[in-house]
Amino acid sequence: MIKDRLKDMSPAELTELCGDIRKRLIETVSANGGHLASNLGVVELTVALHRVFDTPKDKIVWDVGHQSYVHKMLTGRWDAMDTLRQHGGLSGFPKRAESEHDMYDSGHSGTSVSAALGYATARDLKGEDYSCIAVIGDGAMTGGVAFEALNSAGSSRTPLIVVLNDNTMSIGRNVGGMSVYLQRLRMSRSYQRFKKGIKGAADPHPGLRSFLSRFRDRIKALFIPEQLFEELGLKYYGPIDGHDISTMCRFFESAREMDRPVLIHVVTKKGRGFEPAERNPEKFHGVSSFDVAAASPDSVRDPRSWSDRFGQALLEEARADERIVAVHAAMAEGTGLCIMKSELPERVFDAGIAEQHAVSFSAGLALNGMKPVAAIYSTFLQRAYDQVITEVCLMDLPVVFGVDRAGVTGRDGETHQGVFDIAYLSSMPNMTLYSPADAKDLKELLHEALSLGSPCALRYPRGKAEDELEEYSSGSEDAFLLLCDGASLKTANEAARLLSESGLPCDARKLTRLKPLDRERLDSLMGRYGRCAVLEDGSCEGGIGMRIASFYGPERVLGLAWPDRFIEHGSPEELRRIYGMDPESIAEKIRSFAGR
Repeated sequence: MIKDRLKDMSPAELTELCGDIRKRLIETVSANGGHLASNLGVVELTVALHRVFDTPKDKIVWDVGHQSYVHKMLTGRWDAMDTLRQHGGLSGFPKRAESEHDMYDSGHSGTSVSAALGYATARDLKGEDYSCIAVIGDGAMTGGVAFEALNSAGSSRTPLIVVLNDNTMSIGRNVGGMSVYLQRLRMSRSYQRFKKGIKGAADPHPGLRSFLSRFRDRIKALFIPEQLFEELGLKYYGPIDGHDISTMCRFFESAREMDRPVLIHVVTKKGRGFEPAERNPEKFHGVSSFDVAAASPDSVRDPRSWSDRFGQALLEEARADERIVAVHAAMAEGTGLCIMKSELPERVFDAGIAEQHAVSFSAGLALNGMKPVAAIYSTFLQRAYDQVITEVCLMDLPVVFGVDRAGVTGRDGETHQGVFDIAYLSSMPNMTLYSPADAKDLKELLHEALSLGSPCALRYPRGKAEDELEEYSSGSEDAFLLLCDGASLKTANEAARLLSESGLPCDARKLTRLKPLDRERLDSLMGRYGRCAVLEDGSCEGGIGMRIASFYGPERVLGLAWPDRFIEHGSPEELRRIYGMDPESIAEKIRSFAGR
């Protein structure tokens, strides 16, 4: 295992190893897709952590975890990197079931300090002796949960090491006061030199050292006016070069011996070692497979994606109505809002990685006459569940949610599969939920949502959006009915075609409004067809299939949805086959239900 040899490596050998790691990262991610720029930026940091600390005895908790590829390489998974994000292979995030060196199944931002503090507190209660380390990015520091944890850690006085990986970015450029504060810390090297000079001059003279130490604390405010971390109760070290292994090791070793919480501020460069990612770290944050030789921002983005179609449709609406504004949670590029931002920057707001704040902020905008559209990934909107209910639905406010990456998204695995939004949004009073089948639907439904004057969400999947899809009709008077949410129409059409060609005529019909369901239309369809199957790209529990079955009885309605479990990583096509959600499996289930 590479980590066990790190302590004996010379500086030259460590440099060579870092080069090999970067080469392996680029080879792996260009073939399999994944998070590239974030991992390239933490190579030396990860090597330094494993050179000083000894996992699994010492506990390293990675915030978000998309930067854990280097950690995986060092902890016995180098040869398995070819399987990264492949079904049955390595996860793109830390996973306890995968390795004893993975301490926490992460995937969302801001959680590492809380989890590491929990580890540390349990250690103390059990009388054990090891280090607990939380690695958190500066982007996560825009979210409130990180400060809740730091506040608790500082007051607890429990020995804990927080490594703040500061690369000036989350997925996009960071915003807000914390970003400005960290920039000031990065610029405070003059203070660091001043502090070192005082220490050197005073060391031989204890009395002078005491006086100058007090003087240093007073003068500190001239260089760093807000010592936020120390006021919270954490000893602050930094900023230090996050690509200098020897310097980081010295600080880690010192922090390991301290009997109090410590924050070590390291500055890294996202995308380091791969020029296209260094120049455009936002575009190379999370990518599909790509040609390394021809890598460019355009080569890893599809302008026909649902996200970009949404962004374009929203821009057209905003041109016609100056009350329309857009809100995102550090995801302008990912949600397609960069399109509107380039033309109407004053009407696009980045809330940082703070979905709760983004939703409450949107509520405030709506209360004062604006028409906010909050574009947030399905799995991240879960973090603002309470705000959607109490800040938006309770007051019946005209906030539109663009629920991006809805349904099974694939290779990012359990923490990123957006299969729960139909259930949790449908449970909220006053909420209208739409599911467009194509770009034409998306444009029309967005326009309708903005005119409702009440809470509304449009859920749409990851990937390419078709221009327009027609519903499949068998042409038979004796056909079976296959209902589906809009996002599932393409799959439903194929299943209906397979059934029709095999002797069981089947018609596919889409439901673009999932809440409230159109009972009049459903009654008409059930009156004509008698029975139906309901296909949805969401969980079976609390989905539209369950609701329609409650109207007409389970003997007349077959539910076709993802099972009541967390869906692992793999390509969407693989996962559909495994869970019986591909056209062939759907057709077979309908044949059985229909008695054919």
